[in-house]
Amino acid sequence: MSLIVDFNWILLIFGIVFEVFGTISMKLSDGFTKIIPIIAMLSFYAVGLSLLAMALKTIDVSVAYAIWSGLGTALIAIIGIMWFKEPASMVKILSVALIVIGVVGLNVGGGH
Repeated sequence: MSLIVDFNWILLIFGIVFEVFGTISMKLSDGFTKIIPIIAMLSFYAVGLSLLAMALKTIDVSVAYAIWSGLGTALIAIIGIMWFKEPASMVKILSVALIVIGVVGLNVGGGH
């Protein structure tokens, strides 16, 4: 049983990565004006949501979705700062840190 739980956590992590790639592709689509990034976005989101759905077999939806959205948001914020040269204020950095702390808290708090 432990192997199944571990595998579903891996599915969740990969789902988050695909969701992040989908969001990057959305940005690169330039307001849905570039077809390749649009196709990439739809593909990445479809795979990411499918992986999330499979992970929900053994992970509580409240925990999985909080981790999905929290880590996805944190990763996109970091990518926005580093790749898209978005401003990195102290408030933004602190907010990302709080998201990560919240995700860790969900896991430590017995969410799995």
